[in-house]
Amino acid sequence: MPLQNRVQPDGEIIAHPARGSFMGNRGILHDENGLHPKRRWAHQNWVCCRLSFKGRRRKLMAPRHYTELFFLDEAVAFAAGHRPCAECRAADYRRFRACCDLPGPAAELDRQLHAERAMPRVFRLRRHVDVEAADLPDGSFVLDHDGQSGVLRGDALHPYAPEGYGAARRRPQGRVTLLTPPSVVAAFRNGYHPQIALAQARR
Repeated sequence: MPLQNRVQPDGEIIAHPARGSFMGNRGILHDENGLHPKRRWAHQNWVCCRLSFKGRRRKLMAPRHYTELFFLDEAVAFAAGHRPCAECRAADYRRFRACCDLPGPAAELDRQLHAERAMPRVFRLRRHVDVEAADLPDGSFVLDHDGQSGVLRGDALHPYAPEGYGAARRRPQGRVTLLTPPSVVAAFRNGYHPQIALAQARR
């Protein structure tokens, strides 16, 4: 049975057998019974990491160690509110920070992202906002008019599923629900290009 460790674009975590192309964490979210039913973060520095780094090996969901989370691609990780890890993805982290409108230490960026993705004192993910689809840069995740989540690229929306993207649709017209945090969208506008696993599109 697959572990409940696959992150969706809306930030929720499900059990799914498909392998992700990035790993990340939000702290310790599990116990001996698996993922806690309600806990979705333990700290504010949500990171997106490489699958392998310096030969390190981990046992998934080991006691008293952070919960390993997985994403289809970087665009999904950004939509869920994660940023590049400053250690294993140092070059990507520097590029992302250079494109952010928030100068200063990483903790300041993490606080801003957390304010955009979570509801204070309620401990659940925030409701997302509606924006004009035409104004969004490539890499942004949205819900279209049918409630289908997908990533925007050029004139197309690529519908999301945990195992990969479906056949491209025309980019929605008018207002859509934005999943990607506004600070991340600003970084995309300023030149950061997230990795999108369109090669994993379903046939």
